[in-house]
This record gives sequence, C-alpha cells and structure tokens, in this order.
Amino acid sequence: MKVAVIGANGQLGADVSREFNRTGNDVYELSHSDIEIGSPKSVDEALAGAKPQIIVNTAAMHNVENCEKEPLKAHEVNAMGPLNLAIVARQIGAVLIHVSTDYVFDGSKKEPYLEADPTMPLNVYGNTKLAGEAFIRANADRYFVMRTSALYGRNPCRGKGGRNFVELMLKLAGERDELRVVNDEVVSPTATSELARQIVALSRTDNFGLYHATAEGSCTWYEFAKKIFELANVKTNVVVAAPSEFPSKVPRPKYSVLENNALKVLCLNSFRTWEEGLRSYLASRHQTN
Repeated sequence: MKVAVIGANGQLGADVSREFNRTGNDVYELSHSDIEIGSPKSVDEALAGAKPQIIVNTAAMHNVENCEKEPLKAHEVNAMGPLNLAIVARQIGAVLIHVSTDYVFDGSKKEPYLEADPTMPLNVYGNTKLAGEAFIRANADRYFVMRTSALYGRNPCRGKGGRNFVELMLKLAGERDELRVVNDEVVSPTATSELARQIVALSRTDNFGLYHATAEGSCTWYEFAKKIFELANVKTNVVVAAPSEFPSKVPRPKYSVLENNALKVLCLNSFRTWEEGLRSYLASRHQTN
C-alpha cells in the first residue's frame, strides 16, 4: 500500500512512518514544509498527484495554551485541516486515518469514556479537534478517527518544546533535589510506538468509524512520574504539588481516561497497560542512547 503520513517528522508521525515501513508499505513522508493542512491548495498539491491509498494525519496544533491565544489558527489547523484532507481523500479514493484527542470530553464522568459518550470540550484545542472529527465524518467516505491521550515517544514533539513528559522528568531529576508534580489530573499515558502499531492494524480492516485508542489503565501525572523513576531506577524525591502551585491558564479535564470499547468489540485492541508501554519505552531509550 502507498501510505502518506502527514507530520512524519513529529513525535507520533515518526513512529507511524516506521511501523508502516516495517510492515512492507510504501511510505510517503510529509512534514510541515511539504504540506500545510489548513490550505486546500497545499493539501491538493501534496496528495492529489501522489494518490496514496491511505492518508494518516498526525499533524495538529496541540499546544493548549497557544490554541487559546490563537483560536483562528487553531481552527484552521485542527478543524479546517481535517476537512481539507477528507475532501481530497474522497476525491482520490483514499482511506483517511485521523488522530484526535481525549480533550473532547470535560472530565465530569469519572469513569472511562466510551466512543458514544457525549462530548463537551473545555477549551479551544478540544473544540477545534472535535470540529475536525465532525468535518471528517461529514465529508470522508472511508475514515478512522482515533482519539488518544498523553502521548510520549522517542521523536521530539515540535509543538511542545521537543521534550515529552518522560524525558522532562528524567532531565529534571538530574537537576533538582525534589520534584513537585500535580496529582489531580487522571490520564492514560500512551507510547507513540503502541499507537502506531494500532493504527497499522486498524488500517488493514474496513471497520471504519470512531475509535478510542490509548494504553490500558490510568494514573495521575504524579503517579506517572513515580513509575518513571521506579522503572528507570532513578532515585529522586517526588512530592504531590499543591493544587494552586501550578495554576493552569486553560481549563482542562481532570479525568480524561478513554475506554477502547470499539476496538475490543472487534477484537482488535492491541494496547498493553500504560506501565508495560512505559517499560518498553525506557528499554528502547536505553538501547538507542
């Protein structure tokens, strides 16, 4: 299959490209310099001639604070971008795989969200990503929309300063005697390599639609940090930060755990627990350092 990966040099896109290559596909890697998804002309020029059979969109404006500051730009990238991709995908007969977010929910449910649960974004980022989902459903013939959570991977994340949570914690542990981490947000930390494998597996089916796609289980950011140091065998003092210590400039869901229900119904769920994913990530990090 010829597969176009948009955002191929990003944190998730690099692993998606690697996994499609590993499984014998012809991967057409597109970075920000090759395609601007907010521009219909750019999307058409990059994809219409190449005619990939699968288009994977990992590109987004996902710095939550920047989205609040620049809502029009966020709308252009996160909402209009998927619309442009859906239109071209339909025209060339391609399957569109689009990565969305747990931030389409407000966190009030307090138990894992199913695909059918009502959405209620709290911020510009969540609203624009939800709009992108709607545009795809209305304009693409064959699509997979995959919501995920708290991604981390080996490739730098350009939109978030280049360092994921795991790398940030390990860096700070070498610089400070004590780390203070929030304990009031519950997520499912998901390794990009695991999401990439799930994307490839799903692409081999015609079970089109909306999917939740995260590591199994959940934890707070404080619990995540503790597990990072435990598995990396790093001795450092981690304490719970007071709720007012790191005030958020943007409303965020306090609980955004997703249940991979649609994948499980189809017996397609390939995700391990977040702890197992983290253990594998740390092992691969050690091998490549």
